[in-house]
Amino acid sequence: MILAPANGKELITMATEFFMAMEPPACTHQEKQVAVIKGKPVFYDPPEVKAARMKLAGFLAGHKPKERYESGVRLIVKWCFPRGRHGDGEYRTTKPDTDNLQKLLKDCMTACGFWKDDCLVASEIVEKFWAEIPGIYIRIEEL
Repeated sequence: MILAPANGKELITMATEFFMAMEPPACTHQEKQVAVIKGKPVFYDPPEVKAARMKLAGFLAGHKPKERYESGVRLIVKWCFPRGRHGDGEYRTTKPDTDNLQKLLKDCMTACGFWKDDCLVASEIVEKFWAEIPGIYIRIEEL
């Protein structure tokens, strides 16, 4: 993306945009389990969360930018769930919560090398819909 600031010099910023056609995982990072081993809590992912993490990582790997983001970014995500009896494009106002969906997605994006750390996400726009074509739309913009 090329921006033209007031001083007339071009400023080139990095942006990544893609759509992953898939049924988005409905289990979230919040579903971690805890076991007490020798008196200490040990957190682990149940099988459903492991499967969701692998699915997301598999789809994300094909969209990894050539260079990872090293400075602040805006992350725009549109979660498109199979619409069933709902209208195409109707907002989904049921679980899972967007913040829980985002945590798992950002963890997978970090592991895949989209950025050095998900703390770089300084601006976030997240929506979830019922959709005729299920999937996840992602846009990353350098700030």
